[in-house]
Amino acid sequence: MDRPRLTLSVLQDTFAICRLDKGAQLPDWACKGGFISITRTPNELSVVCPQSSVPEGAKCEKGWRCLKVKGPLDFSLTGIIASLATPLAQAGISIFVVSTYDTDYLLIKEKDLERAVWILSQEGHQVQG
Repeated sequence: MDRPRLTLSVLQDTFAICRLDKGAQLPDWACKGGFISITRTPNELSVVCPQSSVPEGAKCEKGWRCLKVKGPLDFSLTGIIASLATPLAQAGISIFVVSTYDTDYLLIKEKDLERAVWILSQEGHQVQG
């Protein structure tokens, strides 16, 4: 089976992944930026947003960069995340994935970005920016 060959772009911002209490209202600072992701579960409210938007004292993990898979991607496609996650996992690079209706985003710690881009390129993916 052929693995998908994808085109990705590196978003300019540095991001934070934040955790708020399950019943928390969505704060105004969470909605600033070109790329944000908001997920509420029975246990938490998670927010991915530009690091520059996060106030002091917020519970978060900072220093993430984002790779956007060129989309839109058809729902019938398989192996998209696996083709990206597997080689990065084999290299010991942690990822945080956000999927949307049209495409997927991989957040990678800033310190690992250059190596991640190189690994994905070696796997046949094209990374721009």
